[in-house]
Amino acid sequence: MPNAFALLGLPRVAALSEAALQQAWLEASRAAHPDRPGGDAAQAAEINAAYETLQTPEKRLKHLLELHEVPWRAIPIDEAMMRLFSQLGPVLQNVTTFLKRRQNAASALAKALLAPEEMRLREQLEALGTTLDAEREALLEKLPALDTRLTSGDTATLNDLQILQARLAYLGKWQAQVREALLSLM
Repeated sequence: MPNAFALLGLPRVAALSEAALQQAWLEASRAAHPDRPGGDAAQAAEINAAYETLQTPEKRLKHLLELHEVPWRAIPIDEAMMRLFSQLGPVLQNVTTFLKRRQNAASALAKALLAPEEMRLREQLEALGTTLDAEREALLEKLPALDTRLTSGDTATLNDLQILQARLAYLGKWQAQVREALLSLM
């Protein structure tokens, strides 16, 4: 993919303002829209792809690392992330088991007897979701400092960006699983 930052006229930074990104995308997409004079459908598609790439921090960091030609490598899960994962796994398994039991409940009484367990699972998922959100916010707060280090030429920053990108990707996946589990309980 071409440089998404350049396509939208934005600086190559990890901490990108959502408002600045949206404004740049709107301006670029208006100019390239195929229904406008001089518009180009292929360019409009590239602009939309660039916006999609830069919209989420984990995709933006991955793209930034690609632009710096940092080779991909597996990032091991650190202890704090492993603790989150070890909390999440059993709750998701319990939700799956509960959903099977609820589906097999034939009578209204059998379904009603499952209500307290459903409420407990919802509370656990909501608490996990809050924890995951807080962890994500804490990681996102590190982006401006990493940008400063990157612009100063600190090459170790790329390694830190790679680790941060992996953590954000894990958190994003886990947040989606929690949302899906909550929806399945409705």
